[in-house]
Order: sequence, then structure tokens, then C-alpha cells
Amino acid sequence: MSPSLSDTPALSRRGLLKFSLGASAFLATVGLGASLSGCSSSTPASGFAILRSADLLFLRALVPVMLDGAVAAEGMPVAVDQTLRCLDNGLDHLSPEMLKLTRQLFDVLGITVTRGPLTGIWGNWENASSEDIRNFLDRWENSSLSLLRMGHSSLLQMVMMAWYSRAESWVHCGYPGPPAV
Repeated sequence: MSPSLSDTPALSRRGLLKFSLGASAFLATVGLGASLSGCSSSTPASGFAILRSADLLFLRALVPVMLDGAVAAEGMPVAVDQTLRCLDNGLDHLSPEMLKLTRQLFDVLGITVTRGPLTGIWGNWENASSEDIRNFLDRWENSSLSLLRMGHSSLLQMVMMAWYSRAESWVHCGYPGPPAV
């Protein structure tokens, strides 16, 4: 006879802390292992200062989902490209330590071994549907692991800052632009 859910003890605070610590160590090890093994190239993609080809594959799938509703479908390819250019420029001005953390996040999302279990997307990013990406974002936003919630917040902030720094985005939110001096 198997115990019912009410008979099993709930995850204690100590158990959750141990699990979170283990997950953090796992992610840090995978990110470090990827960068040391050469899985993670540090060479920027052509025309970019910081973003690598693998980062662009992930971001080209993610950005349209995040900009859905703010950009008309016909303008989405240009908006994605311009957002990636702004994001690259922003990353180029980060401190070395913050850039390292951002690259680790992109590495974890780019490696199949970690991407599948952490995001639920087992195939390549370019084959993921918008619904798959929304589910991944919801999963991270509502995760019990603070590391995943921080990853979600970082992705959201990076993409939204890059998009809303562009003048063409201001119309959608009613911002008239900076005052003339």
C-alpha cells in the first residue's frame, strides 16, 4: 500500500534550502563546464559585439513571444532584429562579472542537457512553438527555485529594456518621448 499525499511530509524549509543549493551548484557547474569544454563559444556572432550565434538562436525564438501584442505581426522581424541590436549594445556595457553571469544563463539555456529539464523544451529553440516558450516562461516565473525566478526576471528585463529603449516602441505605450531641451 502506497502512502497518500496527505501521509507524506511536506517539503521543509531546510529541505527546500538544500534542494535550492544543490540546483544552484548544478547550474553553476554546467555553465562552467560548458565554457571550459568549448561548448560555449565566446566569439560574438557576425555583426554583434557580445551576442554569440547560439545566443541568437535562443533569443530569436524568445523575443517575438515577449513582444507579442506590442508589435504588429508584419513588423515583428524588424522589431526582433532591432531589439537584439539594442540588447547586444546593452550587454557590451555591462561589467565583466554581470556579463559572465548573463553568458552563463544563455549557456544553460543553449545546452540540450540543461535546456530540456529546466525549460521543458527538449529540441532546438528554432523548433519551439510560441506556446512552448510561453510555458517555459511561466514555469520559470512561478518556480519554487529562486534561481529560475531570477533567470526569468533577468530575461524579461533585458528584452524589455532593449525594446522600450527604441523610439518606435513608445507609441504603443503612449510615451511621447523625452522632452526637447
